[in-house]
Amino acid sequence: MTAAPTPGVPTDLPGLDPAWSRRLRVADRTGAEHDWHVLDTGTADPVGTLLCVHGNPTWSYLWRRLLAGAPPGWRVVAVDQLGMGWSQRLSAARTLRQRVDDLGDLTAALGLTGPVVTVGHDWGGVISLGWALAHREQLRGIVLANTAVAMPEGDLGPALIRLAHAPGVRAAVTVGTPVFVRATTALSWPPLPAGVRRAFAAPYRSAARRRSVGDFVADIPFAPGHPSRPVQESIAEGIRSLDVPALLLWGPRDPVFGERYLADLRTRLPQARLHRYEGASHLLPEDAPQYADAVGQWVADLDRAAPADPAPSAVDDGRRLWSALADRAGDDSPAVVEVGGGTVSWAALARRVEDLAAGLAAAGVRPGHRVALLVEPSADLTAAVYAVWRAGGVIVVADKGLGLAGMRRALRSAAPDHVIGGLPGLTAARLMRLPGARIAAGGARAAARALGAGHDLAGLERRGPSAPAPAGLGPDDDCAVLFTSGATGPAKGVVYTQRQALAQLQLVRSTYGLTAGDRFVAAFAPFALLGPGLGIASAVPDIDVTAPGSLTAAALADAVAAVGATVVFASPAALRRVVTTAGDLPDERRAPLAGVRLLMSAGAPVPAALLRAVRAVLPAADPHTPYGMTEVLPVTDVSLAGIEAAGDGEGVCVGRPLPGVEVRLSPLSADGAADGPLTDEPGCTGEVCVRAAHVKDRYDALWATERATARPPGWHRTGDVGHLDDDGRLWIEGRLPHVVATAAGPVTPVGIEQRVERLPGVAAAAAVGVGPAGAQVLAVVVVPSSAPARRAALRPASSELADAVRAAAGTELAAVLVAGALPVDIRHQSKVDRREVARQVARALAGSGTLGSSRRRSRR
Repeated sequence: MTAAPTPGVPTDLPGLDPAWSRRLRVADRTGAEHDWHVLDTGTADPVGTLLCVHGNPTWSYLWRRLLAGAPPGWRVVAVDQLGMGWSQRLSAARTLRQRVDDLGDLTAALGLTGPVVTVGHDWGGVISLGWALAHREQLRGIVLANTAVAMPEGDLGPALIRLAHAPGVRAAVTVGTPVFVRATTALSWPPLPAGVRRAFAAPYRSAARRRSVGDFVADIPFAPGHPSRPVQESIAEGIRSLDVPALLLWGPRDPVFGERYLADLRTRLPQARLHRYEGASHLLPEDAPQYADAVGQWVADLDRAAPADPAPSAVDDGRRLWSALADRAGDDSPAVVEVGGGTVSWAALARRVEDLAAGLAAAGVRPGHRVALLVEPSADLTAAVYAVWRAGGVIVVADKGLGLAGMRRALRSAAPDHVIGGLPGLTAARLMRLPGARIAAGGARAAARALGAGHDLAGLERRGPSAPAPAGLGPDDDCAVLFTSGATGPAKGVVYTQRQALAQLQLVRSTYGLTAGDRFVAAFAPFALLGPGLGIASAVPDIDVTAPGSLTAAALADAVAAVGATVVFASPAALRRVVTTAGDLPDERRAPLAGVRLLMSAGAPVPAALLRAVRAVLPAADPHTPYGMTEVLPVTDVSLAGIEAAGDGEGVCVGRPLPGVEVRLSPLSADGAADGPLTDEPGCTGEVCVRAAHVKDRYDALWATERATARPPGWHRTGDVGHLDDDGRLWIEGRLPHVVATAAGPVTPVGIEQRVERLPGVAAAAAVGVGPAGAQVLAVVVVPSSAPARRAALRPASSELADAVRAAAGTELAAVLVAGALPVDIRHQSKVDRREVARQVARALAGSGTLGSSRRRSRR
């Protein structure tokens, strides 16, 4: 090996440090020497090496962020494969076997002895895995980004690559012209900067320099008789035996390697952690620059011991999610009431769940299989949920309010094995191109078969009595993937084990004193599914489940009467509509409402004034507002009396932590980041962190997000900002991304908004920051009580209103604007989208803009 300068390699490429660039000559196994180009951080006495291998037609430039952010003590080596990048051009094509051997020759020449973590993208992934199999003694881990090792059964290969592979096309698009090179960087969205696109194309400016681009495509073994097919198959099967940690990083918008390739990889590397970067395409290291941080974090964890103080775990007492249902198997009283429909008794529901579970198992639902539920709230949905659990499956639930695109992203990321749906659900499943076998709920069998349903619930239920009873879930088996609302970013899949779900049920039961004598109305449909698990009858009002604000007092009264409800759960938006429509309710329909003893409302801050107003509709109900989120609910609880006792404060009082729940704060730094050590010191504002037995197990397919939010290990960072008072009560001051980083320090929005909303004539307010972090200025958008609800254009507030708002805010404001509505989340129609408000304020202050055009609006 002889080292040499790096002539011919540009020194002005964006993000590339010329000091990394080096050339060396390496003899291959035939004795022929080749001139290699590599990027190498050259770390002295490294604790390990990241060996990065690009695909076609990129080069080592792809890994520049990983070199720039190399994990402490680690060396990063990114190679230009022979004929590619700035390595020597070849006179003949190189096969897959030769490229694997070439990489081994290079690492030997570099003196790499391990530990080594391979990092591969595209077809570089296969080559890196071939090296890993040949160097097991040096291998410490595997990282793969949008790659494939095999073509799943029945697959013909990526369409774009097959097109480039076609005779007569390959020479023209890969060698004769730069079409293939340019098309690769064109896959990214938003488009890559022009300088980056030029950097990727720089080594391939002539047909002679693009020869290996065409040869690389030609070496893809689509057909069984291809010379490289046996090597590819050997690598694909061989990696099943690798027992090292693995990390998969995936761009779901990839038109080259779609979901089927990811699913195949996961079967071959079941130990792999996965992070999906929503919006990223094939060129993941470009589309998701944060991947480098994720790799660094993952590498740092390789030798880290298990947490010394893990999250508490509920004791397994033998109870299961269906145990309360089984306890009432001889009870003929109502269990599920469909308002305007039928009633199902406990005995009938228990029998149906057992039969349906056995039928599902006989039809192929195996322990651990994921079952997406696309069924409207109904007795069918309730039975399906508990039957899936009884069969050992995992329910996958995404809110209809996400819209078709949002549901598609969510459900495809969960990779269901089966889909249960009514005709609308099965139609949506086809439009979303969801994987999994189809099972129909409801009638219209011919239409369901046309949509791919091989079974229906009624048929499986009939089959059940003659089928063996399934074993059901174990205590630490996954039981659910529940998607967040998407109100604070792309919806995230939250995974619960049965043990965690049971701990949640027990906490809810004990906190609210629920007994078999209670009956439950849930104006938020997912909560109705808790009824059989809690052993209490339930009903869902006749409303649009995607619009909580459509709940009227009449619809609530009908649901309460239908089930004889003693408990009601409704979002703030639903309660507002109930209050405004209660005047039309005749006395005879009000009577059942007097039997409600407990009202729960959550999903967003619930004003005390709203809870007081609800008393006119539910006169005997004790109003409570549990605080929590999809990842952990409940965390705290407070009654109306507790809110009134706490008085006004900086934020919303959500009460004291419940038994078994620990709450700490991670203090805010000057730039608004939550990076301080956890504390329970009163008055310290920071990110709310929670530890409890019912905290979610993990985020699904979001390894980097899980790691970022589980700090320290065992704790969940909620993303909410608040403080504890001297009496141990938690006050929520906003979301961490909404903290305004001013020159004077961080400012939280909720306290400002509350003070402004107490002004006469103000219906709602949003406080946001405008400008660069660390120098942001505050602006407040006000919705006057008299404003037309549909008027959304921002305009300056009158001088009188602006003066009043500035005085109430208690801090300096750069602007006070007025709008007819604020954008809110879809699920609860209550959480203000402050990021959207800030974006529109910035535009308005620049001279134009409207507020709330892309979200539902609420005047709160």
